[in-house]
Amino acid sequence: MRQSSVWLLVIATFSLSVSSLSLAADHERLPPVRKLTAEQSKVAAANYQKYCVLCHGEDRQGYVNDHAPSSRSKELFESGIPHAVLRPIQYGRPGTAMGGYLDEAGGPMTLDETWDLMYWLYEQSGVKQRAPLTTKPVEGDIARGGELYQQHCTDCHGKNGEGVNAPALGNQTALAHNSDEFIRYAIQHGREGTPMLAFKDKLPAQDIDNLTAFLRSRADGWQATQPVLKPLPTPDQFVLNPEGQHPNFTLQDGLYVSSADLAKALVAKQKIVLLDTRVTSVWQTAHIEGSFPMPYYSDFDEMTEALPKDVMIVAYCSCPRAAADYVIEQLRDRGYQRTAVLYEGIFGWMHLGYPVVRGAVNSHAAATKEGMEADNTR
Repeated sequence: MRQSSVWLLVIATFSLSVSSLSLAADHERLPPVRKLTAEQSKVAAANYQKYCVLCHGEDRQGYVNDHAPSSRSKELFESGIPHAVLRPIQYGRPGTAMGGYLDEAGGPMTLDETWDLMYWLYEQSGVKQRAPLTTKPVEGDIARGGELYQQHCTDCHGKNGEGVNAPALGNQTALAHNSDEFIRYAIQHGREGTPMLAFKDKLPAQDIDNLTAFLRSRADGWQATQPVLKPLPTPDQFVLNPEGQHPNFTLQDGLYVSSADLAKALVAKQKIVLLDTRVTSVWQTAHIEGSFPMPYYSDFDEMTEALPKDVMIVAYCSCPRAAADYVIEQLRDRGYQRTAVLYEGIFGWMHLGYPVVRGAVNSHAAATKEGMEADNTR
């Protein structure tokens, strides 16, 4: 073997060794994933059943309702712990059916419970090693990335990232909380067990960077917001217009009332109970005026102690109907026959131009790198 060839072999071997050591070091620098106690796991599993199954599925498979993503994809959990999984649990995805479940955002769970649920999902995924991702920006040609997005992504994610039958990629909080490398990892490796394919063998690395840079550019100038929580109504406020006449809706399939018919009843000040069946945090953000928050995970035996049976009850959600269907099914099983579901849901209601009451919000900057790193010690 020529001397030059020997040196080339030595250099290549040395480079590979350094690269491997660097990767190992990256893994070692990642904070260890906290192990849950048996009691914490029990509570987290119960919280998943109570709050998540309706949309994400009994087996965490996703796409049961609202195009809710898989909660068992190994690619998600090897790249997304903690923040890419934790933040949507805590604060939701404004503009989508995913509400925030953290109590300070108006949800039903404590801070510790949201962390425990995130770690429980990680444990259930079976992932043993996390990808050594950083918060460094991914550089790319934004214009080229926009072309690639239109070619490969719009059928599922929408022309403006709004989400069609897959998550909304243009969502403000998703882009604020997810690092560039997390986004690139998802494009490269896809989501096992879901329609999201891996593009690492379909696009060159530079185009994956271009697509990542394009998605990041959609967040320019956006700020996350936090609702100013208002007091929840009390059961004595169930009935709207208690002195009004009863509505006489013609229900589609014996269940659904249209937005137009509901709007007419409200304008006419007819006697009605209007239930918002979403997580309470999104009721705080925007709701149909006069609606009473009764999330799909409520204790219905307790709630129905004060809920009248002689008044028309209309439930709505953003699914557009899954959570409201479930709540009305529970009520009908308990003898409430004067019940209906808003067919278009609240997003359809707003799209048709009907009014909602919007909550006050405080603007705040996205989490800093230092704050995210501090969170990692939890």
